Amino acid sequence: MFSPFRDDRGKPLGLHEITYADLAQLADMDEGYVLEFKRSFTASVKAKVPKIIASFANSRGGWLVIGIADDDRSICPVPRLSADYGQIIGEMCRRHVSPAPPFDVRFIPDPANDDQGVVVVRVDEGSFPPYVADGVVEIREGSTSGPATGSALVELYGKATQRRAHITEFCRRTVFFARPVPLFDLYLYRMDAPGRDVPTRDEVGACADAMRRAFAAQKLDCHVQHAHDSLIFRTSVAFDGMVPHSAIELFPDESIKLTVPAVLCAPAERDHALAELRRACEPLLMPEGEGESLAVAGAQAAAVPQTRVMSASDTLRRVTRMASLLDRYVRARKTSWRAYAAAYELENMAGVLLWSSDPLYLDYVRGHGPLFCGTTDCRSRVRYLDDGAHDSFRARQFAGSHFFEACGLPLGSPAREDNELVDALLRTERGARK
Repeated sequence: MFSPFRDDRGKPLGLHEITYADLAQLADMDEGYVLEFKRSFTASVKAKVPKIIASFANSRGGWLVIGIADDDRSICPVPRLSADYGQIIGEMCRRHVSPAPPFDVRFIPDPANDDQGVVVVRVDEGSFPPYVADGVVEIREGSTSGPATGSALVELYGKATQRRAHITEFCRRTVFFARPVPLFDLYLYRMDAPGRDVPTRDEVGACADAMRRAFAAQKLDCHVQHAHDSLIFRTSVAFDGMVPHSAIELFPDESIKLTVPAVLCAPAERDHALAELRRACEPLLMPEGEGESLAVAGAQAAAVPQTRVMSASDTLRRVTRMASLLDRYVRARKTSWRAYAAAYELENMAGVLLWSSDPLYLDYVRGHGPLFCGTTDCRSRVRYLDDGAHDSFRARQFAGSHFFEACGLPLGSPAREDNELVDALLRTERGARK
């Protein structure tokens, strides 16, 4: 995205890299398609701010600077308010713009007087236009904002449709494993990627180094493999006959796919789990006073070779550990989760039974039957994290809770037993297996 600020080498500066001295660079610039100045933060300016932000989001993004005269570009500091400018402008947009546009706000204080400064608002090109401000679709027209015409509206709707198609295509990515195994996939699509420049070799290397450090911080081995348009980071060497371990696919635009193999129970543990599940399910399987003995039922269940049983605690431990690694990576790269769209998927996991020895789980099985992945296509709906409601999003929280949702446990259920079971299963992380 365009930035009106540059460092000593001419490299564009991000919003959080700008200093008060950098504001002097605006003296040689005019208002235009991606830049607008406001001298003050008066009531009339406040009324225009949501429309300006919506127009930038509907166009190619842009910068609004409050505290710069629009005639001679001189610095006219505005007072520091008791409330944060980001909260004030955010609330204005929540009331007047729909959907919420992607933007960030920073108050840059005057070094000579901390009680005043300049407000800089960076607005990204929106992923799902049109953004409607008080019932009007505003777009940039030269250095001002104005209502969109019919053809412009068609273009905006087309942009949103195309973005959804890009996300759908991204969620079909598949990391190769030497043999089919049950997989939990977490897709994180970088929403602002289309507007970014193609990264240089050095920038790709910096991303790879940050990912390696995240692996090291989690005390995980890191084996890097080059794909045709991505880097794949694995916790073990990918080779036939080896126990499949987790992998992260990192793309040049910093979109990410996390792939975590489920931890299946070994034969002895599997037989024990099936016998326990059969015993707990007996009232649901047979009318009272009829049916086979527990011994015969357990033997028959254990003899079914196609039944796969997944350890809830070990798989969850693996999923959340890898998702925590992604949180480390995003913090190291100083990226906001709001730049991403997220979805999850289960692969090769249809019919896999979920096993936990937790008493609450066995009680749940007695009333509802065991949890398992009940469909062959288990991709979730996409959650767009740039809508302003997910500032606290963490990959670990998302992956851990929605892993059980994909296995049949109703998240957000009003039933007390459902919520108690979710809490119990999320606490039963044991034995870190990569």
